[in-house]
Amino acid sequence: MIGDRRSQPNDPPPDLAIETDVTSKTTLDAYEAIGVPELWVYDNGNLSIYLLRDGKYIKSNSSPNFEDIAITQIISIAVERSWQVGSFQALKELEAMI
Repeated sequence: MIGDRRSQPNDPPPDLAIETDVTSKTTLDAYEAIGVPELWVYDNGNLSIYLLRDGKYIKSNSSPNFEDIAITQIISIAVERSWQVGSFQALKELEAMI
């Protein structure tokens, strides 16, 4: 939420969480417990999308927040591209794709 640096216990969950930690991943159970409706997990060059349904995550091929964008393909391409040309150029290319 704008202006908040740290979530408080009574705050609503974020609409979307993105898990990219390569050393100690947070489990899906932790995100389920706080009720995050959509979770993206980036691991080993692949983006997986999970949607919360009846308190449990189901894997999805698309994001309801970005319905008209093939987000799993685009993000994987953008991350790989950032290794090749740098973050700034990769973000410019991602913006042009979208």
